[in-house]
Amino acid sequence: MSQREWIEKDFYKELGVSSGASQDEIKKAYRKLARDLHPDSNPGDTKAEERFKTVSEANAVLSDPAKRKEYDETRRMFAGGGGGGRAYGSGGFNPGAGGGFSQDFNIGDIFGQAGGAGAAGDGGLGDLLGGLFNRGGAGGRAAARPRRGSDVETETTLGFREAAQGVTVPLRMTSPSPCTTCHGSGAKPGTSPRVCPHCNGAGVVSRNQGAFGFSEPCDDCRGTGSIIDDPCTDCSGTGIQNRTRTITVRIPPGVSDGQKIRLAGQGEAGLRGAPSGDLYVTVHVSQDKVFGRQGDDLTLVLPVSYSELVLGTTISVPTLDGRVGVKVPAGTADGRILRVRGRGVPKRGAAGGAGDLLVTVKVAVPQSLDSDATDALKAYQEAEKASGFEPRAGWAGA
Repeated sequence: MSQREWIEKDFYKELGVSSGASQDEIKKAYRKLARDLHPDSNPGDTKAEERFKTVSEANAVLSDPAKRKEYDETRRMFAGGGGGGRAYGSGGFNPGAGGGFSQDFNIGDIFGQAGGAGAAGDGGLGDLLGGLFNRGGAGGRAAARPRRGSDVETETTLGFREAAQGVTVPLRMTSPSPCTTCHGSGAKPGTSPRVCPHCNGAGVVSRNQGAFGFSEPCDDCRGTGSIIDDPCTDCSGTGIQNRTRTITVRIPPGVSDGQKIRLAGQGEAGLRGAPSGDLYVTVHVSQDKVFGRQGDDLTLVLPVSYSELVLGTTISVPTLDGRVGVKVPAGTADGRILRVRGRGVPKRGAAGGAGDLLVTVKVAVPQSLDSDATDALKAYQEAEKASGFEPRAGWAGA
């Protein structure tokens, strides 16, 4: 992408958000568009696929605070005139007007290559120019490093028990990936990139202008530090192809709703063999008909009869890996929580183990009784009164 193309692109407009949008607003807008435009949802629709690529590109910049800041400041400086210097005319950015830039300089290489603080040292224009001109440490002569790929986000929905016990799921996604022909080098198979002789692999060249020294991207290698004489025909020398792939993801036991799983190196491919970004998988967990969850503890409501609470009993209840007998002591009150240790959700981390199963007993009241059960209940009622039992004794509302 040329400088002019990059600067003139309105990534905020692509995502349908304002330039002052928060990171959460940007994330929500991207997720909605990505779901609507994903190639899997629009098979054979080339317009949707191109739009999906554009939206992904916009998100890759705006979701990264450092890239977003550099994008905003670069557009503000160049598109607004940049202070009236020779390279920035009143009509906007002019990359060919004495600034030393070439028309086809890939401004995408700027990302991830800025080194230490600029000459100003205050995070302002000096830092920005340090990033633009690829200055490294002292003197700006550090060797250029290829740009690391952007991080990628996706989502998956699991059943309650899958999330509690752990599961392996396949994720099908479309994203920039290393070229399978050149294996990400950008060079035609059988050849290799060579060190740029003009900048000695630094990616920048220095020039003096009066009392000032300037560093600017090397025109020969376009700031990459290397030259590809025979580019790979499949990826045009970038080392990257946009392709659909299936990734097998191991979701560990005990993952909770909304939690993110990080897969190192499974994100967007880096430029010309640079390290790939990471993949972040946001896990959504559906509700279960039987179980609830409180941290690492499982919860369930156990229906019981009045007689079972009064006389006591042992009842078989489900767990994540089978069933277990729960003893209900005689005289148990309705709503009491019985704890079964170690039969909850597996705990994450070195400690290991599992939470507990919390069983809440709840009396099930019959809607109708036959004559024998009704007579027996009335007899019990009389016996209860004769024994002196008063359920509302001591009650504040009595």
